[in-house]
Amino acid sequence: MFENPQFQKMDELSEKKEPFFFLINFLMDEIRIFTKNEIENNALLIDFPNITNVNYQHATISNFEWNLFPETLEDYKKGFDIVQQNLRKGNSYLTNYTTKTEIKTNLNLEDIFQFSKAKYKVLFPGEFVFFSPETFVEIADNKIFTHPMKGTIDAEIENAENILKNDPKEKAEHYTVVDLLRNDLSMVADNVQVKEFQRIDYIKTKQKNLLAMSSEIEGEIKPEYQNKIGTILQKLLPAGSILGAPKPKTLEIILEAERYERGFYTGIAGYFDGKNLDSCVMIRFIEKENERLFFKSGGGITHQSDLASEYEEMKNKIYVPIY
Repeated sequence: MFENPQFQKMDELSEKKEPFFFLINFLMDEIRIFTKNEIENNALLIDFPNITNVNYQHATISNFEWNLFPETLEDYKKGFDIVQQNLRKGNSYLTNYTTKTEIKTNLNLEDIFQFSKAKYKVLFPGEFVFFSPETFVEIADNKIFTHPMKGTIDAEIENAENILKNDPKEKAEHYTVVDLLRNDLSMVADNVQVKEFQRIDYIKTKQKNLLAMSSEIEGEIKPEYQNKIGTILQKLLPAGSILGAPKPKTLEIILEAERYERGFYTGIAGYFDGKNLDSCVMIRFIEKENERLFFKSGGGITHQSDLASEYEEMKNKIYVPIY
């Protein structure tokens, strides 16, 4: 894992109680920090619960084209098999395997940012847009909170909530991530506890409505980590919900199995307001490459996973929450 001097810069800003916005890529070797002036100058567009620099034009979009060109099942299987071999050997017990899918749409990145609905949205002009429902960590009054989101199902399926909560594979995956993040928080916090377990959220989209399963974990930041946002994040990253467990070996498996670079996808973005922090995992992510658009998506693989279901889940997550 890389040592990045930008983490120290984040510590310095948070100790001085200076607000800043940041983007950290998956491998933590690229960190972009934006001061209050840069945020106000629209160096990037942000719409977060605790900050926005966007004035929306109240336009609606009546119809939009949305075509996917996913890799074949055979190509997906190549990486899936590498993950499964490692799971069978005991090198990992949960690996988040992702891929990228070309999409064709009559919307550009700016349109997708403007019309999509999500808790966290960022547009980095000319590069990428994301519309994430998933909080990474929040820090308020020296308490730290995380909300791992693991497990999704088509909301239209009869009895979908019960099926999701009781599906052995989804349940095992959720338990694993909750356990992993509880352990992660314990590195920087005391009195870590699970406050809410297996909450179900409804996510509405034009293509398909989904149910997603989340839990909430909280703790009290240890004195030596207070006002050190960079040090805390360096300890906690990469985010367990999009990596797997155990972290170091699972990262090796991902780098071998995935045949593309995640870049900022599955990294984190956040805003420190001078006192408190809110951050999210950069999922539901569309990247522009040489005038083509690619949607990056995936899911957690366990030894109980079957190829066809995981391939379908990867495709189900390729949506834009525009309705």
